[in-house]
Amino acid sequence: MTEIKQPESNATHQLASLLKAAADPLRLEILRVLARDSYGVMELAGIFELKQSSMSHHLKVLASAGLVATRREGNSIFYRRGLSSQSKVLADMQKQLFKSVDSLDLDEYSQAQLIAVQQERTAASQRYFSENATKYREQADLIASFPVYEEQVAEVLASINPRDSSIALELGPGEGELLPLLADKFSTVYALDNSSAMLAKSRQLVQSQGLNNVELILGDTRTLSELEIKADCVMVNMVLHHTPSPAQIFLELSQAMAAGATLLVTDLCSHDQSWARDTCGDLWLGFEPEDLSQWAQEAGLNLGQSVYFALRNGFQIQIREFLKPA
Repeated sequence: MTEIKQPESNATHQLASLLKAAADPLRLEILRVLARDSYGVMELAGIFELKQSSMSHHLKVLASAGLVATRREGNSIFYRRGLSSQSKVLADMQKQLFKSVDSLDLDEYSQAQLIAVQQERTAASQRYFSENATKYREQADLIASFPVYEEQVAEVLASINPRDSSIALELGPGEGELLPLLADKFSTVYALDNSSAMLAKSRQLVQSQGLNNVELILGDTRTLSELEIKADCVMVNMVLHHTPSPAQIFLELSQAMAAGATLLVTDLCSHDQSWARDTCGDLWLGFEPEDLSQWAQEAGLNLGQSVYFALRNGFQIQIREFLKPA
């Protein structure tokens, strides 16, 4: 009697791929590292001291299971965690897997390597702004000068009703173009930048316009916990694509927000203009809207209004509002 073999269902195949991918300690550690950021193959290989070919193999297995997704950044491919499966069973299992992985502690060596990657990214960004402070406006105008989208930002800001003695925080003020708007609406404005050269540009504008309620601070988002700032509005204008870990920025800014506060993020949508890396010092070629939404939700923020509009040079800008629960 001929044995009849039941065909393997697509869901069963996907489940088997997921279980296979999760059945390796190293791959679980990779997923742990990808919890808050995306990394290239070489960066991951360095973190775990593997050959590039070996790391590529592990990433291929994870990608086949839908546990990681890829994104092209110029000539480089970056890996991040995959989005939930359309199958409820697989989505629930994937969610539980990520939750379990996140409860594990990364070993000290991998943690140190991870910090080294972040420091290298930060140093590259600081070098760029230190060397190009005098050309900042010219280079920024190649993509999107502030006057092009100033009206849209002002409209979103106008919808915020600040309380008495309200506090605003701008991360990376650049030449300070947004500071007059914030100074007019909020009683105290903090402008935080890790580039002394760019902070000097902001200081020129603050002094020329007599913005007496603006305080300039040299530092990054890690400085905020020391300053004990609780802002009612946080503005991140065309800065996120220069930061080494955008997801971490959301977490640290959320901790610096008062209950009921608003986070406004203006940035580029994902694009393929790789020249922006060298010419404008961009670490990331824009972002998918769902990436910003995911990072915000992981930081305990709710989604607010969103505005999208295209520029004549092919770039697209997104203005996103995220709210901290009251």
